[in-house]
Amino acid sequence: MNDATPAVEIRDLHKRFGHLEVLKGISLTARPGDVVAVIGGSGSGKSTMLRCINMLETPSAGDIAIHGETYAMRPTRDGGLEPADRRQLQRIRAQLGMVFQNFNLWPHRTVLGNVIEVPVQVLGISRDEAVARARQVLDRVGLAEKEDAYPAHMSGGQQQRCAIARVLAVEPLAMLFDEPTSALDPELVGEVLNVIRDLAAEKRTMILVTHEMSFARDVASHVVYLKDGRIEEQGPPEQIFGDPRSPHLQQFIRSIA
Repeated sequence: MNDATPAVEIRDLHKRFGHLEVLKGISLTARPGDVVAVIGGSGSGKSTMLRCINMLETPSAGDIAIHGETYAMRPTRDGGLEPADRRQLQRIRAQLGMVFQNFNLWPHRTVLGNVIEVPVQVLGISRDEAVARARQVLDRVGLAEKEDAYPAHMSGGQQQRCAIARVLAVEPLAMLFDEPTSALDPELVGEVLNVIRDLAAEKRTMILVTHEMSFARDVASHVVYLKDGRIEEQGPPEQIFGDPRSPHLQQFIRSIA
C-alpha cells in the first residue's frame, strides 16, 4: 500500500439510534502520518464517529475504508446496515488500535498479560515474540518496571499508558483515541499526552477525540470541529484556533479558553 492511499477514509457517514440521528453525513480522510484531532461539544458525535471506524458502532449509512479496503456492509430489516463479511471485519479491526476513556484493561491480568493478550490470542504471535514486543513498548511508555503489576495497583495515568502500550503491541496502521485523558486527575494528564506527542513525532497515523485544545493545536496536523453531527469546519490547527470562520466554532473556542 503506498502513501497515497488514505489510512482511514469516511464517506457520508450517518448513524441513527432509533429516531435520533447522531451523525448526519460525515466525510473525513486521514492519510498515513496524519494526526487528526476531533473537537466539539458534548453530544456532537465525536465518540460515535470514532467507534464507527472500527465497527464498535455500526453505521446507518455511508462507507468506511481502512487503507483502501471498504467494509462490506449489507442492509438490515430495520433499514440500517451490518457487516457482511466477518472475516474481513476481523482482518480490518486487527489493523486498528483504540484507546478508550476508561482504559478497558483486563483487571485479572498483569500489565504484561494485558499487552500480550491480543498478539498471542488474536494475531497468533508466539508468546516469546509477544513478550519481547511487549517489553519494548512498555519501555517506550515508561512502564518497564511495572510489567508484573495489576491495574488496580496503578495510577490512572499508568493504566492509560498501559492501554497505549497494548495498542502499540499489535503494530496498528492507525490509532484511535477517544478522549484518552478525560478520566484522569489533572496531574496525570501530562504523562499520557507526552506519550501521544512522541507517537505523533514518529508519524503514527492517529485520530484523536480530545478536549485538550492546546495539545490539539500543538500536535495535530488537521483539526475537525463537529457540531450537531456534522463537520462544521476543518483545517490546519493554525486556522481552526487562530482564525475560525464558523460563529459556532468561535464561540466554542471562547468557551474553553
